[in-house]
Amino acid sequence: MKVVRSPRQLQRILEEERLRKRTVGFVPTMGALHEGHLSLVKAADRENDITVVSIFVNPTQFGPGEDYAKYPRVLGADKRLLGKGKVDYLFCPSVRDIYPPGHATCVTVDGAMARVLCGKFRPGHFQGVATVVAKLLNIVGPCRLYLGAKDYQQAAIIRRFVEDLNMNARVRVMPTVREKDGLAMSSRNRYLGPAERRRALALSRALFELRRDILGKKGTLAFLKARAVRKLKDAVDRVQYFEIVDPVTLAPLKMVRREMVALTACFVGKTRLIDNVIISLR
Repeated sequence: MKVVRSPRQLQRILEEERLRKRTVGFVPTMGALHEGHLSLVKAADRENDITVVSIFVNPTQFGPGEDYAKYPRVLGADKRLLGKGKVDYLFCPSVRDIYPPGHATCVTVDGAMARVLCGKFRPGHFQGVATVVAKLLNIVGPCRLYLGAKDYQQAAIIRRFVEDLNMNARVRVMPTVREKDGLAMSSRNRYLGPAERRRALALSRALFELRRDILGKKGTLAFLKARAVRKLKDAVDRVQYFEIVDPVTLAPLKMVRREMVALTACFVGKTRLIDNVIISLR
């Protein structure tokens, strides 16, 4: 695994790889890696000749009072974990590399998809995400882009802007990876104390129960959603949102559809956690 810090150097390297007819799989991350990230690396390795992973804690997607300053930066541990997979290039740019002095350009996500769910509570977040992913894709060049379904709204928005901007990337969204007890793997799980960790299981339990009850036709969508929210409120400190939406447009649903996604964001202690389940009646 070769560590590259310069965007121009990575561009030159990958241009040479493509001249050799090698395909590129790209996994963008903010570090603090876990087995969920590693599953994306393994998928990229299976489907491509070259695998590139980036580690960059993107300041523009954090709002005031969010955890940018304390977001875990553990490059040594990340390198060891990546050693379990096949990574050809690890790209670790500085903030100055990605946002040079005088930086004045961003990608604005102007649509309902970015104003609901997390976008409602984190203004500017998806503009920061879209901008950094667009920059990274311009550096990496034509590739398959691997994202995790745990960040479902983020993946849906990235898929949309990649299509809208005719970017030469094929988006691959891979299943959420969970701990044995069902908790969705997240870099922020390390913020949880033992008691908070146990309470955090309420997210996946509420979502799994909702899916089971919808598939079992145990009630209307409104009734089952309200019951799930009540159970969550008994366990977590705050339910920021709990919605059942269209899987493509993210528009809220009032009636059962053949394809749906249920998503939630909750605070357990001071830690904000998100999770979702895909519900298919096919």
